[in-house]
This record gives sequence, C-alpha cells and structure tokens, in this order.
Amino acid sequence: MTTAQFNPVAYKTATTQQWQSAAKAWSEWGGTLREWLGPATEIMIDVAAIAKGAKVLDVAAGAGDQSMQIADRVGSEGYVLATDISPNILDYAAANAQSSGYGQIDFRVMDGEDLTVTPEQFDAVVSRVGLIYFPDQMKALKGIRKALKPGGWFSAIVYSTPENNGFFSIPVGIIRTAAQLPSPAKGQPGPFSLGQPGVLADLLRDAGFQNVLEKTLSAPLELPTAADCVRFERESFGALHEMLKGLDADEQSRVWNEIETALFAFENGNGFSGPCELIVVAGQK
Repeated sequence: MTTAQFNPVAYKTATTQQWQSAAKAWSEWGGTLREWLGPATEIMIDVAAIAKGAKVLDVAAGAGDQSMQIADRVGSEGYVLATDISPNILDYAAANAQSSGYGQIDFRVMDGEDLTVTPEQFDAVVSRVGLIYFPDQMKALKGIRKALKPGGWFSAIVYSTPENNGFFSIPVGIIRTAAQLPSPAKGQPGPFSLGQPGVLADLLRDAGFQNVLEKTLSAPLELPTAADCVRFERESFGALHEMLKGLDADEQSRVWNEIETALFAFENGNGFSGPCELIVVAGQK
C-alpha cells in the first residue's frame, strides 16, 4: 500500500471540520472523559506545578472538561484561558463552565500553532491529547514556551503506541483496511504520532525546555460494553468519520459492526476495559 502525500493545510481544515461536527457529542460524553482521563489530568496538573492563584493556558481545550479540572486547582483567585481551533466546541466548553459555576475560565478560538497571547503571561500551559493532531508540533511548542513566564511549566498528555491503545488502534486499523487508505506519511500528525518513548520529551528539549520529565500511565477506557465504546467513538471521534467518508452507508455500518466484534475481546465479567496507555510529558522554561 502506498504512502499518502501529506498536505498540512488540508489536514488542518479537515480536522477543524471534524471537531465542529463532533463538538456536541464530545461535550455530552464529558462524564466518561472525566472518569477515563481525569486521573492522568491530575498528574498533568501536578507536573506543571499548577497551584492556587495560577494563570494557565489550555491549548486544544475541547469541550473544557480539563479546563474545569484546572480551574478547581487554581481556585477563584486563578485564571484559565481555554483555546481551541473549533468555535463550536468552545461554545459547548463555555456553556459547560457557566452551568457549573466557573467564572475564572475564558474561552478564545485560537490555532495552537499560532498562539496570539501576550508573551510570558502564563504560569503554566497544558494540552490534553491535542498536540498529537498539530501538523507543526515544533512551531506549537515554541509558541507555548513564548507564552510562559520564566520558570513556568508546560505539560501534555499523549497516547503511547498503537499496540498499547487497542480501544483506538483496532478501529483505526479496521477502517484503514476497509477504506483502502494509504499508510500515514512520515511525520504526519495523528493519535500515535508522539507515542514512542522519548519522542515528545526530545521535542521539548529541542524547543528549549529544561528539566524535561516523562511518565507513562495505564488508563483503560472502562464502559459497560464494547457496544458503548463503539457508540462513544462513532459519535465523537471525528477522525474515524473522516477515514470512513469514502464508503457508502451500508459499508460504513458493516465496518462499525466489525469494530464492535473486535472490541468485544475486551469485555470481561465487570464490563468493557479498553486498553489505553498515556504519556505525560512536561518541561520548564
């Protein structure tokens, strides 16, 4: 199978459209996201040395679940700026924060590769499973470093390798085969683009960060059944829909059935436990 030619402009446009479409569903799955990613988010917050009163920039904030988790840490004296490339998803993030009583979070549409914030404004910057989808990750990291105060920390969560993230890599593989999609181009962004040990840590060092640290965490996706996992991914994982768009409705339905059958292997007596491994990486300005 041939390798695709990567077009970063087209990719970013498609990614924005995916999140515009998936925004409502991603917001509605907020409870699942908190249960699944919440513990790793606490570690991301810890290693960024985020404390009461801190000023924090959240890059690729999505529907704002981790922004609210950060707001709990900084308290009413602190401040969180949640940014994302998708206006729709930030609308949901703002509504979620308002309904939960968070007055210390602002929301601004912003490309994570082109942060239009005042230099040296933030005590910490975070990004939860967002940096993996940036075409120019080094440009993003340099912009993040510029936004930090001297001594401030950046921390991020990324997926590790495909073999340790079966809940996601198995559907991707099945769809890629069914849709006859070429292999990703070298260096192309995607869910596992920063998953090999040391890759993101080295990028942080190259971007000028110091005292870089890396932690690998087991974070299984726990749901009642494999069918629930499929529904979660089918409703809110825009990248999978983008991969499927060349197939007709009947063929897409067949592929989702095949995915559910494959994921059934992760059901046990207590429900569904989808393998997921995350890496938390941090560096100091």
